[in-house]
Amino acid sequence: MINVILNKAEFEYDIYGIVKAFYSKEEVECYYTNDVDMTSKNVASTDHSIDKADKNAKFWLDVKFLDEENKIRMKFFEVLSDGAKKEINKCEFETFSDDRKKTKDNLKKNVYKLMSEASKKELPWGTLTGIRPTKIPMKLLQAGKSDKEVFDEMKSKYLCSDEKINLSIEVAKEEIDILKDVDYENGYSLYIGIPFCPSTCLYCSFTSYPLGIWKNRVDEYLDALEKEIDFTAEKCKHKKLNSVYFGGGTPTTLLPHQMERLIKKVKSSFDMSHCVEFTVEAGRPDSITREKLEVLRKNGIDRISINPQTMNQETLKLIGRHHTVEQTIESFKLARELGFSHINMDLIVGLPGETIDDVRHTMEVIKELKPDNVTVHSLAIKRAARLTVFKEHYEKMKMINTSEHMKMCEKYCREMGLVPYYLYRQKGMAGNMENVGYCQKGKSGVYNILIMEEKQTIMALGAGASTKLVLNEYNQDGNRKIARVENVKDVKNYLERIDEMIERKRTKMEEVKWH
Repeated sequence: MINVILNKAEFEYDIYGIVKAFYSKEEVECYYTNDVDMTSKNVASTDHSIDKADKNAKFWLDVKFLDEENKIRMKFFEVLSDGAKKEINKCEFETFSDDRKKTKDNLKKNVYKLMSEASKKELPWGTLTGIRPTKIPMKLLQAGKSDKEVFDEMKSKYLCSDEKINLSIEVAKEEIDILKDVDYENGYSLYIGIPFCPSTCLYCSFTSYPLGIWKNRVDEYLDALEKEIDFTAEKCKHKKLNSVYFGGGTPTTLLPHQMERLIKKVKSSFDMSHCVEFTVEAGRPDSITREKLEVLRKNGIDRISINPQTMNQETLKLIGRHHTVEQTIESFKLARELGFSHINMDLIVGLPGETIDDVRHTMEVIKELKPDNVTVHSLAIKRAARLTVFKEHYEKMKMINTSEHMKMCEKYCREMGLVPYYLYRQKGMAGNMENVGYCQKGKSGVYNILIMEEKQTIMALGAGASTKLVLNEYNQDGNRKIARVENVKDVKNYLERIDEMIERKRTKMEEVKWH
């Protein structure tokens, strides 16, 4: 346990993110001294007064804002066995009353250095704790900065490793090239969520429900979805639809006639003349059949995902994926036989109990199959996942992801002729790494980049879907403001409240003047 004590309700999220990145296995809580206004909108909860701090915490970080001196002073303590606090290290640095962002960047650098000295380690992404690190080099490159200027800024300002800076620059360049013809102003993308899966994976926190429970109500779900489709098509009829993505859950849990119904509804409701890609996430090999794939091909869909996550059978059993390695291989070969020329495969590094040799074995099998895209995910443990809920059952299993793991995966992908074209990060990632999408030249996933870079509106339909309306207003960091509209996650609630979900979108779109 680490207690972070602040005498001002400022930059709590930034401090927490860096401390947690260094001490990922420790609980981290922020508390405020008694002179802080606990009703302030910046204070998360009145339960976070210093009186509520855990007296048995292993470490304490004391952060004092010295406003009169334009300084911040920090001290990091370890609690000894007798209860006494031993100061490990400390620092004091300048703030800038007229430049909040400059103050934040300086604070994050100093928190980083303090934690790095205490823990005796470095973080590959330095002070960057956000999920979209490529936004920085992309913005700098588009402003005319050279590779060296981008590198130097990311090194000095964010303390990133050379390896991650080079990766982010390479990805940013690919993204700029891929998106050069996308119309951000007049275009939008469409996400349709199918929240059903054959079973729930150990690490999953997405909106997904076992199909066995809901199979008799799938048509009712499609009825509700069609209502949302009709509303969206009408509201967006003056915009250009650039990409469509069926995600979930597992869209291929739909029966063939249900899948065909949904695809035809989308194609008949929207103007598809500007759509550059239509992707269906087949996902689980145990949901794939010849008939379902034939429906996709018959309707002109060539982009699918077949996601093994690992090619080790024991791991598949452990994480709750009820398919075999052989099923994955057979599904992939069947898709190739039926003419799919754009197949992605998702992998997860850092799964419980897997060694680097297990990951190497997975990459060897993937290399033989030669997919067009490979997305290498670092395991991210979310609060809602069974892996967290029942962590005492799994805590003895090692979940390891290192730079060596990621470099090995990159090596295999490059040997397959794949280059990195998008990346993002998540909270709780094993090894504080990242997710990287690799593709053959010309076979990137435009939707994947758009959803990460937040450059274009994503209209999201279905249970648990989150619409992102990109506005013509800018925040203090120079990025476009995003208005979000969330659908309820529970399928039953979605079915009963579909009219309310549509009204939510209508109200928000009118409020922010998105049209």
